[in-house]
Amino acid sequence: MLHLGNARTFLLTWLDIRTRGGTLLLRIEDIDGPRVKSGAERATLEDLAWLGLDWDGAPLRQSEHCARYRAHVDGLIERGLAYPCICTRKEIEDAASAPHEDWLDAAPYPGTCRGRFPTLAAARAATGREPAVRYRVDVERVPFVDGFRGAQDGRIRGDFVIQKRDGEPAYQLAVVADDHAQGITRVMRGDDLVPSTPRQLLLYAALGWEAPQFAHLPLLVGEDGRRLAKRHGDTSLRSYRERGIDAESVLGWLAARSGLLPARRRCSATELLARCRDRGGFLDAVPRDPLVVHADEIDGARG
Repeated sequence: MLHLGNARTFLLTWLDIRTRGGTLLLRIEDIDGPRVKSGAERATLEDLAWLGLDWDGAPLRQSEHCARYRAHVDGLIERGLAYPCICTRKEIEDAASAPHEDWLDAAPYPGTCRGRFPTLAAARAATGREPAVRYRVDVERVPFVDGFRGAQDGRIRGDFVIQKRDGEPAYQLAVVADDHAQGITRVMRGDDLVPSTPRQLLLYAALGWEAPQFAHLPLLVGEDGRRLAKRHGDTSLRSYRERGIDAESVLGWLAARSGLLPARRRCSATELLARCRDRGGFLDAVPRDPLVVHADEIDGARG
């Protein structure tokens, strides 16, 4: 379900691309097995339409392109840039001092399977396990300039998974392959994905593709400073719709808290677009710190 934080990122991305006269593409990233819920795509499209945010062309569904992803992985293995890995998550965590809450903060892979198996078939035959595939990382940093945050040191920690044990592509590989296939030149997303960018830049270079410009936007967080989630109450767009709060009230609240309006008021997406076009460089007004959402503000979003 899309929530208030997703809506803010969608809104700022939509305004950024529309004010530039660019093409805005919608991608359905539906390859993360257990997290893919029935009806989620339809609900997403309904929520975006409710907000008044459109896109160009037909959506790309990652689940329809797995053969293409596997071909890229096979090519990286053949070139010695990636390798089969039969280590479990528990084995990797046991090699570290403590388990981690989140994959972005996970323990760096210690390189146990580097050079161990020449092919996926060899790894299966030797261990009886279905292997994942990891990309070899031989650098500590991949610096880049973020379109919102400026210069980033691009610290990178260990070899990372590009194909999961079930043969499905991992996030890092799939998004890079799709960015290239779709001709993406600009990516806007939440700054929780800043640690992914160095990994993806390595893949663009390895595959001989030009990387897009990245711009990472601050997240919405709860009063505890943690990323907005169910523990902070129901902030899904569907819940606002069901409570009779209209899209203009939600957009006005998001715009005011993002520096696009001087005060909260009802405002449509097209009105915001006209305002941003007249203003120019509207992203400069967006606060650099995470946006803290207080329960009373969410409840009062009717405005």
